[in-house]
Amino acid sequence: MTGPRDPETPLPDADLPARIDPRRSACVLIGVDDYTVLDPLRSVGHNLVELRAALTDDEIWGIPQDRIFTVPNPTAPSDLVGPIREAGLLADDTLIVYYAGHGLLDRHEGQQLLLTLPGSVEDQPDTCVRSRDVRRAIRDTGPARRRVLILDCCFSGQVLTEMAGADRGEQGGSVAVKTLREVEGSYVMTSAPKDRPSHAPDPKSCTVFTGALVDVLRQGLPDGPEMLGLHTLFEAVKARIAAMKPEMPQEPQDEDRNGVGGLDFVRNVAVLPPLTPPPDPATRLRHSRTRTLLWSLSAAAAGLTLGLAGPWAVDQWQAAHPAPATGACGGHPADAEAPRAVLLDHSDALDKRNVDYEEVKGLSALALVSEGPEGVEALALTDNDPALLFPLSLGTPSDLRPVADTAHALRRANGVQFTEWYDGEGLVIERGGRTALIASETGPALRRFDIASGKQIGPDLPVPKDLRYWPDGSAQTGRSIESLALSPNGRHLYAGWEAPLAKDGDQRGRPMIRIQRYTGEPGGAYTPDAQYAYLAGDGMNLVELVALDDEGGLLALEREYTAGLGTAVRVVQLSLAGARDVSGVDSLYDLPAADFADDTPVLDLAACPDGGPGVVATPGSNSRNPLLDNAEGMAVGKEWTSGEYKGWRPLYLISDDNGSGDQITRLYSLAVRLKP
Repeated sequence: MTGPRDPETPLPDADLPARIDPRRSACVLIGVDDYTVLDPLRSVGHNLVELRAALTDDEIWGIPQDRIFTVPNPTAPSDLVGPIREAGLLADDTLIVYYAGHGLLDRHEGQQLLLTLPGSVEDQPDTCVRSRDVRRAIRDTGPARRRVLILDCCFSGQVLTEMAGADRGEQGGSVAVKTLREVEGSYVMTSAPKDRPSHAPDPKSCTVFTGALVDVLRQGLPDGPEMLGLHTLFEAVKARIAAMKPEMPQEPQDEDRNGVGGLDFVRNVAVLPPLTPPPDPATRLRHSRTRTLLWSLSAAAAGLTLGLAGPWAVDQWQAAHPAPATGACGGHPADAEAPRAVLLDHSDALDKRNVDYEEVKGLSALALVSEGPEGVEALALTDNDPALLFPLSLGTPSDLRPVADTAHALRRANGVQFTEWYDGEGLVIERGGRTALIASETGPALRRFDIASGKQIGPDLPVPKDLRYWPDGSAQTGRSIESLALSPNGRHLYAGWEAPLAKDGDQRGRPMIRIQRYTGEPGGAYTPDAQYAYLAGDGMNLVELVALDDEGGLLALEREYTAGLGTAVRVVQLSLAGARDVSGVDSLYDLPAADFADDTPVLDLAACPDGGPGVVATPGSNSRNPLLDNAEGMAVGKEWTSGEYKGWRPLYLISDDNGSGDQITRLYSLAVRLKP
């Protein structure tokens, strides 16, 4: 703990800034909540969301979005340590590293603290990350003048003993942080002593330690100074936890070298006036009608030649929502240019509505019709009976105000309604905007329709035999064609199967998905010519595709539902350029990894916070994050050409409520940045 200064410890240099500068610092937030052997720690997911939101809030600290990295559930030591090194190269002032998850002790090597990964096993140190490796990454990387380590895990205080182990006769913070290199200052904060656990009693909220830290950051100290240092925060957190009187005591620890804990860090919001005035009542009322949430993600776009081509949307969005009002939620954690996506808005205005006595429900696909300064027009496909196409006015990316118009029913060429349940899942609008290609899981089938009349045009497109249902093929019943994408030039049509064929299976929980490519001409016949495979995320299904270019670049929307946990939604960027044509491969089970499509994570919707600028009025189907629901439709607009998000593209997601009172029809808008 900090106390009287050791006379041998030098005072901070006179030219050091009096505050830890967020604009020249970098922060890595690492959290593990999803374990395969150890008990899950669902509170950790809330830790990452809430702590990031607090640190990026201009009213508190205001670190820029591109200087804070969130690393959820790193699966390998390099996935945990790598982002620390990346952030270290970015930080000139201070590098802050935070970890939350299970902490274990290696009792065979001097009680070494082990930070766990999703696959970690107790008494198997090789499945964990040694704390000394994390300290080495912090110590050896980059020009930062100060290093800060915050650990929220059981036995976390053991790290202080390890760092002082070189000379057990020495005392004080200067010894405890020796292994953080002879930098100008270091600070360590832990959630518990070396022999005590940390507590996470409520899976729906933060852990005890991080929850107290976030509370102090957000509420401030009424009797405190205008600026709060790390040690002042620590003392307040410690007092809050003691006041809770937990059944098993939890006493945080800290160590300080060269006065880092005393430097100004965050604004004391309890005594300082807000930086920006609250919005006027008229603005609040306008936004309360359709806005409901927050946060950031990453990806990019393509698809239509219609688009958000001008600066109007960016300028309009920036005027209403400065960058610090949102946060990063996705992309590769080691990406130094993260975030790759930002959640601009979401709206539940379509939920449980009806138009001309037809319910707006079961929306499973989305396609953009036009984009302009006044708003975005789209079509949404239902998977109900009868199959319907709803024209939608979405509003703008920064201010969603979705309104549905009278639906068009899909019919056969003679005008007769389809007798079987159509189960429409995939939708693309062809060049000229008069016809659409639509996929049905019933069959499965691919058909062309006249949008104005809803009538089928021409025969069904061929579906390869092995992609059909038994006895012709091995597609899983009700889990066949779920997505369609059309290349910008209209030459290639991509149909994605929702789940693996029975003969393909999965690779250690990652489904092996087939994507059928068709080649043809806009408005003409399309012929199957190649199949590609990619590994979806653990337990995830493919529910939508968007073609980004004419060379096999795709955006894939994955979704999964788990009872008790709710819905998971993520977007990945695929490249088929180097993938093998697997149309002649009987089973993908033993296919070499190099034969699959390259995939790059773009966003994880579960990483978005459930608070911030706006509130989720109605919780979705994810018990951990009320923002999430059953996203099935995805569309991407054209690249912005100016403004802060120049080079990014608008991304829209829509959820399928399945006609259920327990789910929501929810529209999301995001700004996304894709790989070139």
